[in-house]
Amino acid sequence: MRRVSRREFLGGTALGFAGMLAPLGADPLGMPIGFQVFPVRESLAGDFEGTLKEFASIGYKSVEMCSPPGYISSGFGPLIKMTASEMKQAIGETGLQCDSCHYGFTELKENLDERIAFAKELGLKQMILSSFGLPQAATMDDWRRAAGDLNRIGEKINAAGLNCGYHNHHGEFQKINGQLIYDELMKELDGKLVKMQFQVAVISIGYKAADYMRKYPGRFLSLHLADWNAAAKKQVPIGEGVVDWKQLFAAAGKGGVRNYYVEMDPDAMRKSVPYLKALKV
Repeated sequence: MRRVSRREFLGGTALGFAGMLAPLGADPLGMPIGFQVFPVRESLAGDFEGTLKEFASIGYKSVEMCSPPGYISSGFGPLIKMTASEMKQAIGETGLQCDSCHYGFTELKENLDERIAFAKELGLKQMILSSFGLPQAATMDDWRRAAGDLNRIGEKINAAGLNCGYHNHHGEFQKINGQLIYDELMKELDGKLVKMQFQVAVISIGYKAADYMRKYPGRFLSLHLADWNAAAKKQVPIGEGVVDWKQLFAAAGKGGVRNYYVEMDPDAMRKSVPYLKALKV
C-alpha cells in the first residue's frame, strides 16, 4: 500500500456508495474484487460493519484488513477491542470474505505467535508485511538484513499453515550503487517462505507490474491496484489511467497472484468496480 495515498487520505465516510451496484460479470482472474481498508480507516473505526456493507453494496466481495495493534497510531486503535472471532463474524455478516491482513515489522518480530493465533482465528490465509520501515538512507546491507528477518518470520508463518507476503512501496524501486533494491530483495527473500504483494502504483515512477510478474514467475501472492494519469500526475480510477490491465492480469497468472485489492481514495475505489467487473482477460 502506498504511503503517499494513505497520508493524502482526507477522511470521512464513503457516502454515496450504497446503491452504486456494479454490473454482473466474471471478475478478472476469476477472483473476487477486493479492497484495502486503509483509505477508509476513519469510517471503519467509527462504524466497522456499516463501512464494510457500503463497499459490499457497490460490488466488492473481499476485504484486506490492517492489524489493529500494529496500526494503532494510524487510526485502527478503536478496533483493538474486537476479538478475532468477533471481527470474523462481523465481516462475514456483510457478505465479504477476508483472506489477508497487513502487519507492521515490529509486531511480527516481537509478537509473532500472538499475531499468528489471531490470524488463524480470523480465518486468514495470508499475513502481509506492509513495510520494513527502513529510513531513506538505509544501505543495501540494511535491506538484506531485513529480508533475512522476514525469511525467519515467514518460516514460522508457513509452519502455521499460512502464507507470508511482503508489500513494496516506492522505496524498493530506488537504486543503491546502480542496483535496484527490489531485485536484490528477490534474491535475498526465500521464494518458498515469502511471496510478494506487488503495488501497481509504482507505475507512477516508471515500473510496470506485468514486467515483474513475468520476470519472477510464481513469486507473487497478490496485487494492490491503482491507476495513474501521467499528464495530470495523479491517481485515477482503475481503467482511466496508463496501466494496461489486460496485460497485467494476463501476466498475473504467471506471477502466481491469488487475489488483489484496490487501494486509492474512496471515490476512485467506488468508480473502479464497474471497470473491473466488465474487464475480460
